[in-house]
Amino acid sequence: MLGAIAGDIIGSYYEFHKIKTKEFELFHPKSKFTDDTVLSMAVAKSILEDEPYLDNIVDFGLRYFEVGYGGSFKAWLKSDEHLPYNSWGNGSAMRVSPIAWAFDTEEKVLQEARKSAEITHNHPEGIKGAEATALAIFMARKGASKEEIRERISKDFEYDLSRTVDEIRPTYKFEVSCQKSVPESIICFLDSNSFEDCVRNCVSLGGDADTMGAIAGGIAEAYYGVPKEIEERVYGYLSREFLEIMERFKREFN
Repeated sequence: MLGAIAGDIIGSYYEFHKIKTKEFELFHPKSKFTDDTVLSMAVAKSILEDEPYLDNIVDFGLRYFEVGYGGSFKAWLKSDEHLPYNSWGNGSAMRVSPIAWAFDTEEKVLQEARKSAEITHNHPEGIKGAEATALAIFMARKGASKEEIRERISKDFEYDLSRTVDEIRPTYKFEVSCQKSVPESIICFLDSNSFEDCVRNCVSLGGDADTMGAIAGGIAEAYYGVPKEIEERVYGYLSREFLEIMERFKREFN
């Protein structure tokens, strides 16, 4: 989960100040946590307290309301019934990382990823994005190689992971759909040589930098770990509530 949050914070400034280079200030003075962090914390708390994902996503979403949610999600938060709205957006994938750390079988990880997605993102592509991200994190956590992850995710989810970051970058634009941002985020991990390099890959595409950073950062943490200096910087952005959730989650599942 730490890796996803680091990716979110690092990417936050560059979501609206797009760049096409890997040379940039990692933590910009205007960096901050966004909805990716808030909803990851909500999922983590649901796991820690054995509570429904819906309950904590609504609670955290309303209490941290101005952190960059899309219009449809904001409307969903304010609704009375909180029914799924057939979203295929990448919000399902950016909040799923805690699940890949908390459960110990592929079957359970995929089941919980689906449950966490379908409360809002019940479109097949929304569910697929969450499942693919969770499985990639789980495989990395369990020691799979990059080629094993590439082959499995490509086969099971029909994502084209044969491209490189350099091939994607020139024509890539801002995308919020799972189908046009989750594969690219996974490639940012596959085409990296360190945690930091992975997040730099994401930002350099000039797309949905914070969410792609969260998706790829979650995988990169499981594969590389998060450097201590990045971990310490990330903690400086978080509220006491979030720090307590992080500490409890780390004690129980890392």
